[in-house]
Amino acid sequence: MDDNFKVRKRRILEHWQIIALFLALYDAVAANGSFLFALWARFDFRYSMIPKNYLFAALKFIPIYTVIVWLVFFCWFLYQSIWRFASYRELLRLIGGNLVCILTHWVGITLIYQRMPLSYYLFGAIIQFVTTTAVRFSYRFILLERGKRDSNGSSYRAMIIGAGEAGQALLRDIQHAKEVEYKVCCFIDDNPNKWHRNIEGVPIFGGRDDIFSAVEKYKLDTILLAIPSASKEMTSDILNICKETGCDLKILPGMYQFLTGEVSLSKMKDVAVEDLLGRDPIKVNLKEILKSIEGKTILVTGGGGSIGSELCRQIAGHNPGRLVIFDVYENNAYDIEQELRSSYRNLNLTVLIGSVRDSRRLNSVFETFKPDIVYHAAAHKHVPLMEGSPCEAVKNNVIGTYKTAVAAMMNGTKRFVLISTDKAVNPTNIMGASKRLCEMVIQTMDYISREGRQDLLVNLAGHYGEDAYKGEAVYQNPGTRTEYVAVRFGNVLGSNGSVIPLFQKQIAMGGPVTVTHPDIIRYFMTIPEAVSLVLQAGTYAKGGEIFVLDMGEPVKIDTLARNLIKLCGHRPDEDIKIQYTGLRPGEKLYEEKLMAEEGIEKTENDLIHIGKPIQFDMANFMGQLEELAEACYSNDKNIRKLVKNVVSTYHPTCE
Repeated sequence: MDDNFKVRKRRILEHWQIIALFLALYDAVAANGSFLFALWARFDFRYSMIPKNYLFAALKFIPIYTVIVWLVFFCWFLYQSIWRFASYRELLRLIGGNLVCILTHWVGITLIYQRMPLSYYLFGAIIQFVTTTAVRFSYRFILLERGKRDSNGSSYRAMIIGAGEAGQALLRDIQHAKEVEYKVCCFIDDNPNKWHRNIEGVPIFGGRDDIFSAVEKYKLDTILLAIPSASKEMTSDILNICKETGCDLKILPGMYQFLTGEVSLSKMKDVAVEDLLGRDPIKVNLKEILKSIEGKTILVTGGGGSIGSELCRQIAGHNPGRLVIFDVYENNAYDIEQELRSSYRNLNLTVLIGSVRDSRRLNSVFETFKPDIVYHAAAHKHVPLMEGSPCEAVKNNVIGTYKTAVAAMMNGTKRFVLISTDKAVNPTNIMGASKRLCEMVIQTMDYISREGRQDLLVNLAGHYGEDAYKGEAVYQNPGTRTEYVAVRFGNVLGSNGSVIPLFQKQIAMGGPVTVTHPDIIRYFMTIPEAVSLVLQAGTYAKGGEIFVLDMGEPVKIDTLARNLIKLCGHRPDEDIKIQYTGLRPGEKLYEEKLMAEEGIEKTENDLIHIGKPIQFDMANFMGQLEELAEACYSNDKNIRKLVKNVVSTYHPTCE
């Protein structure tokens, strides 16, 4: 009983309510006292000289005016505001509330009692506004000054790049933080008109050319980039300067946070390597993608992987009729399932476990869900691992693609999109060669579908011993045309097995960071960028194309490693050593987008091109595919030679 009484008492005497009560009493004294003071001043500050009719009118109006002030101030939320965060909105409410009260005072005392001296009306109003406003904003300024004093002992000394609205909002958030972690010492801005001025007492030191001088002068250890409207190229230029300072770098992700008012320290993210690439965000035609996906049943194989999961995220955001995720690894499948169910509560989602090498499982899935579009991302992608297990690369990549593609044809799928790689061009490793075989499978399957040549389909043994398909006997949709296309692109930043996570782990352990060769280069794109282009390419499909994505300028892996070390606040070759380990089996110094025989055509999107397919004897290829299937399921040690007989551009570095 005593505890309940204490709880009720504590609720009645909330701190803000006590403050509001004292504020109301103060307002009554300040508002009435302002007009009495104005009357006293009007008669030379001599009480005896004030005419009794003026004095009595002013005194009799006090109770009425007190009630008016309380009612108006309450209605204008002047007793509910948190004054430590007071801004111009609170100032506008104070102006409005005081204006209503003052006008009411002028009219009320004149009509009820008598007309007062002009100075009474004028100076009383001014004094009331000053006294009621000052007491409220003084609380904010006292806390602000205390925060500035406390920030002298902050953990980090910071500089904000960008003295615009976003930078000012970020400064306020830091200054108002309950626990002051940063002390903002200066701003940097490229606008010369702002130089040598200040924002809330913080100087604007100069432009980007003065970054090093500012870091040295103020002994900075953190740089906060707050220019949400900056282009990728401009951001990259600034960050490339900042990374040389050795300071910790954080960046506001983009315009969305600025437009929604989410400019705060908590919204800042660590600078990633992709921020240094200097490429503007890739644009796609969302209407075309939406039109091609909306209401359709979409199947994503390998949907739990890095590319597959991003495909699922973007497809889920385009209102599919049903999304089916098919993956052999249950942990990844579970993770993407939980994420999508949380983010898209109305999504019709099915997550299935199974292997693309299992014909019966594939048949069951396709017969049950009849997908309209298939994105085939399931594959073994790790070059060094596949060099040690070449038969597995052929089983999973080539045979798995063939079985999935045939299941799509047999069940009326309208479009089949293979996720390929630039490693398929003039491959030197079995993984790249297997992906070139996958592209050849796609070209052949498109021909079979277009010409109605189901007689060319072959029986490939599965790892459970069953036959895959038996020609037209299982062909359920003889009038349906399936469009088969492949999309070829290079490395994606942050994908499973990419160099970035490896470098980050090595840096965290103190090095060394291992680079295979000082001159090795690769094309890079972020996972969301690559996937958005895959979806866009799918809308251009007519059948048989190999779409090639423009990955921008190639990047030296050595430069990438050094930039990542600098972003972590270390010095390459001094704090963190870089060790060159030599090219791995099957690895090339550079990747190519097209083979010599392939031409290139443009599409409506400047970043998506069409490689002209290389012609080959498709009937002969299907026979070779049977031989490859038999060899890989027998774990034939000569599998590379057999692959080379099919892929003439394959030049293995190890036999």
